[in-house]
Amino acid sequence: MKLLNDWKLVILLCLTLGLAPFFPEPHIFGKVRWLAGGAVGMTAKDYFDLLFHGFPFVLLIRLIILKIKKVRF
Repeated sequence: MKLLNDWKLVILLCLTLGLAPFFPEPHIFGKVRWLAGGAVGMTAKDYFDLLFHGFPFVLLIRLIILKIKKVRF
């Protein structure tokens, strides 16, 4: 549980895993754009890839919410 509450680790995950590959654009941006466009042609592999690259951002949002609420688990 301590790893999930470590700001440095979560930010590092967001900057590396969350945004990789960096060129020509971060991979997650393309997946979110594809999903917002109706997800035509997305397979289970694409949804898993979106979850894999998006999970660090979910952890970051969770930490921000916990910080705002001042709740510690």
